[in-house]
This record gives sequence, C-alpha cells and structure tokens, in this order.
Amino acid sequence: MAWYYWLASASLVICISGCIYHFARLIMLGKPRDHSTRSGSPAGGIVYSFTRAMNPAGKESAYLNLPTYAMGVIYHIGTFIAIILFFVFFLSENINEMMTVPFAIFLFLSSLCGIIILMKRIFDKKLRKLSNPDDYISNMLVTGFQAASGIVLLTPSTYPVYMVITSLLLLYLPLGKLKHVIYFFAARYHIGYFYGWRNVWYVTKQKQ
Repeated sequence: MAWYYWLASASLVICISGCIYHFARLIMLGKPRDHSTRSGSPAGGIVYSFTRAMNPAGKESAYLNLPTYAMGVIYHIGTFIAIILFFVFFLSENINEMMTVPFAIFLFLSSLCGIIILMKRIFDKKLRKLSNPDDYISNMLVTGFQAASGIVLLTPSTYPVYMVITSLLLLYLPLGKLKHVIYFFAARYHIGYFYGWRNVWYVTKQKQ
C-alpha cells in the first residue's frame, strides 16, 4: 500500500477517535435540565429546532444575507460530496466516468463559494472582528479539500497530493470549529428542548 494510503488511514483513525471522544463527552453530560415548571412540549421544540427553525426566512442572519446563505448551502453540499468521494477513492480509486465532470464542476463551484466567504470574512470589518485564526484555517482546509477533490477527478495523477490535503483536514477536524459536525446536532437538540419546555416557540404554543 502506498505511503499516502497509510497517511490517510492514520489520519482517518485519529479523526474518528477525536469525534468519538467529543460525542462521548456529550453523552456523559446528559440531557439538559430545566428546573422551571414545564409548560410546553420539549419533543415539539426539538422537532421544530431541526425543521422550521432552520428556515432562512425566520433567521435574521440568513434572510438579510441571502447570497451568503446560498453560498453557505452550496459550500456545505460540496463538503458532503467531497467526503463521500474520499471514501469512494479510498476503497477503489474509481468513479463512474459519467459523474466525473458534473461532480468536478460542482466542487469547483462550492470551492469558489468557500473563497468568497473567506474573502468576505477578511474584508468585512464586522466579520473580521468576530473571527479568529480557527475560522480562517477551517475555511482554507475545507475549501482546499473540495478543490483537490475536483482536481483529482479530472487529473488522477494528483492523487498523492489530494490524499495529503485530505489528511490535513482529517487531523484538524476534531481540534477546531469543524468539530461542529458533532456539536451541531447537540446544540439544536438542547435549544429545542429548552424552548419547547418553556413553550416560547410558536410551534409548541399552537399544539396546546
């Protein structure tokens, strides 16, 4: 097995181990506790948190910045596609030729969205004040991963470089903000539980 396979394998094991560690910490912390008198439906709040509450029309940060929101959606879809492709490459190095160009085009588009989002973070004074090094590193790693995924689809000879870039992303994922792949779901669950318990979200009020 080539050296870059060993590098990617080791990085993947470290990444999964780190994610398991963070997930175990969440489990050990247990369910959220609210000592107030229950007046609504925690279950309804949790469902709402993962569904209608995600609607950009109900989020100021989204509907006031729809172009950026749309680029963020494309960026995340590109990440999911690149991750799936990584496992396909890792297992066989082959992909249906009919899908090669469409996937590559989308990954280049999502990479461009990542670059624009990064530039906005750098040049927008308000965003720059809210940013830290982790924000920039995470963006550059994910954007590089997507771009490398698109390039290797069209140029298989870049496979070793692709694996190195992917390995860097895997090693960093459990350390920086990218670990929100684990904490996102816990955060949505907790906020839904809290607002559902207190019956302060519209959906829970309607059910009573």
